[in-house]
Amino acid sequence: MSPTLTPTGRRAATAALTAALLVPLAACGGGEKPAADSSPSTPGSGTASAEPKAANLTVLAASSLTDVFKTAGAAYEKAHPGTKVTFSFAGSQELAAQVKQGAPADALITADTKTMDGLKAETDTATVVAKNRLVIAAGKGNPFKIDELKDLADSKIKVVLAAPEVPVGRYSKEILDKQAVTVKPVSQEPNVRAVLSKVELGEADAGLVYKTDSAKSGDKVVAVDIPDDQNAVASYPAATLRQSKNAAAATAFVAWLSSPEAQKILQDAGFQKP
Repeated sequence: MSPTLTPTGRRAATAALTAALLVPLAACGGGEKPAADSSPSTPGSGTASAEPKAANLTVLAASSLTDVFKTAGAAYEKAHPGTKVTFSFAGSQELAAQVKQGAPADALITADTKTMDGLKAETDTATVVAKNRLVIAAGKGNPFKIDELKDLADSKIKVVLAAPEVPVGRYSKEILDKQAVTVKPVSQEPNVRAVLSKVELGEADAGLVYKTDSAKSGDKVVAVDIPDDQNAVASYPAATLRQSKNAAAATAFVAWLSSPEAQKILQDAGFQKP
């Protein structure tokens, strides 16, 4: 037979039972704290959870970016393990046509703002990441002693230009018209690399190309500078394509092009600040 508890005894027993129940609850509450601390952080907090997932990116880029983007792509992949960047280079007008036709790609960089502006329905907001200028690319040794734009009007000189729908072709027409220089090109090429190649191979005596392209030719061509007041500034806007299946990773790459690391790579290659 159990002993009968007094009111005081009953209160003491109740308190003891309550304390005993609270001990395991406190232990459970303490064990939940680490789980709360391990929840994903907010984007932009600098933690790994804010980093876009690794992806295979396809980037459409203007021909004049061919050499520098090989370096830039390698640097980006090194800083973003697991991400691979594949470039497809062509004239900006060709790239625009590919985008309009729905070619699978994630980002676009053109050699002019006009082409990019015509793709507003297919791209996110574009940002200019570099600038460039034109030079006269004269044949090896510059046998015709070309030293200014008006020399290109000489009928004895075979001049090659980019087609007028190509950004560098449009810039070329702009600066020649500004100086009232009439040139009858022996051919009109689909991109700046094709113009340069014609001069390098001796198939043309001179052409108008970007300064950064002529710098890669070594002694195959002589780069003749064009004064700033007679020149044109080429702008390179970059944007994520809305059709991208890797939107976050593509946006991260486009943003990286404006970073100090990417800007140093571009400027070391002869491109100007945006």
